[in-house]
Amino acid sequence: MTAGRLTDAQIEAYRDEGYLLVENAIPAGLVDRLVETMETFIERSRSLSASLPDILLGPGHSADRPMLRRIPQTVAFHQVFEDFGLRGPLLDIAEDLIGPNIRFHHSKLNFKSPHGGEEIKWHQDIQFWPHSNYSPLTIGVFLTDVDEDMAPMGLFAGSHQGPISTLRNAEGGWTGSLSDQEVSTLDPKTLRWLCGPRGSVTVHNCRIVHGSRANLSDRIRPLLLHTYAPTDAIPLTRIMDPVRFGNVIVRGGPASHARFDSEPCPMPPDWGAGDYSSIFSAQQEKLG
Repeated sequence: MTAGRLTDAQIEAYRDEGYLLVENAIPAGLVDRLVETMETFIERSRSLSASLPDILLGPGHSADRPMLRRIPQTVAFHQVFEDFGLRGPLLDIAEDLIGPNIRFHHSKLNFKSPHGGEEIKWHQDIQFWPHSNYSPLTIGVFLTDVDEDMAPMGLFAGSHQGPISTLRNAEGGWTGSLSDQEVSTLDPKTLRWLCGPRGSVTVHNCRIVHGSRANLSDRIRPLLLHTYAPTDAIPLTRIMDPVRFGNVIVRGGPASHARFDSEPCPMPPDWGAGDYSSIFSAQQEKLG
């Protein structure tokens, strides 16, 4: 990979396995700016006792021990994040995988705080924000070195070609995660834990099964995530309507036709009802 572009082998690997890990993909100076920006949010959080629109706090948060879950829609809350997500080098990676006409869907900075960063149960992304086809992808950026002790993201290679879960329990209630029975059908030999130096990039398809353990290390594990789709993948919910920059075209132009996958996509609850803030709350608080 050079100048933000993927090799033919990397593109083929993404098609076959549904993910990529590209080490040292983002220049060190740019990572430094992203980290400095992240740290301003962490410092602001020290004075908070409740979440704000741009800072979601985790259990046990305090001024002395900041515990953040997420900075949602990062591009809406800081110029450095905006420039990176809407005009930065990730767009070249996205173009190599989904084509020249690209819509930005959303961004977030997920935290795994030391000694308590929460587990993310096995899930697929597309059910949270359905589109007309399964081409959307999410690109993550490591803002610190990530090793196996830091609860890295894990995924089942090739599972993007498998079944699509409803992410609901037997009674039809939304859980935001696969059932134990569904997880039992996944081949453990295909499980990959994505580790690497800061500045590395992960890419995963919207159908791939992924998750992460609780972070029991003494190091923070932040992962900056951006979701992009080709413009012929039409969002099927209006969750991003009120959000600044939600669903904006960031490269190329609009599609002349919508493209529909033959396999229908399960729908989430009505997020407009105000019962969803993040996957953390969907999985942890509602499941007990």
